[in-house]
Amino acid sequence: MSNGIGQQNSKLVKKLLLVVLAMFGFGFALVPLYNVFCSVTGINGKTSTKAVSYDNEGVDKKRMITMQFLAITAKGIPWRFETMMNEVEIHPGEVKLVKFYAKNESTHDIVGQAIPSVSPGEAANYLHKIECFCFSQQPLKAGQDAELALQFYLDRKLPKDIQTLTLSYTMYDVTNKVAS
Repeated sequence: MSNGIGQQNSKLVKKLLLVVLAMFGFGFALVPLYNVFCSVTGINGKTSTKAVSYDNEGVDKKRMITMQFLAITAKGIPWRFETMMNEVEIHPGEVKLVKFYAKNESTHDIVGQAIPSVSPGEAANYLHKIECFCFSQQPLKAGQDAELALQFYLDRKLPKDIQTLTLSYTMYDVTNKVAS
């Protein structure tokens, strides 16, 4: 009788190990799959990390959109990172230039990388960055500061129900990733 129970336990352990391995593999595949999904659908406010050229289809003077900006420092990066303008009014199709301010308040050199997010997420597909500090890493020496530029426009096809967009950047310390 114990032999039958031992075989059942052995089969159960094998099945459970297979489930654990499948879950582990799925966990590794989840991040790339999520990034592809967000890139295709524009969900979660992920914006493009590549510069675009201005399409020059004209400016929609009948619509005015409020564009809000947030600057956040991730935990562990001793920088002051802030917007130089909290918001701007923009017509779809109009090109705007805004600046952010960053200062390395530590006693050692740090390389920062800004990661953007747009709210509402659907609007990410209509925000086109011509120039953005988020396209590259920002090395700042100890005590150094810099103005960081963002030049962008909103697509004229931005849905009519979207009247306010929030673009937030979170600045991360990527010094260790650059050094390796």
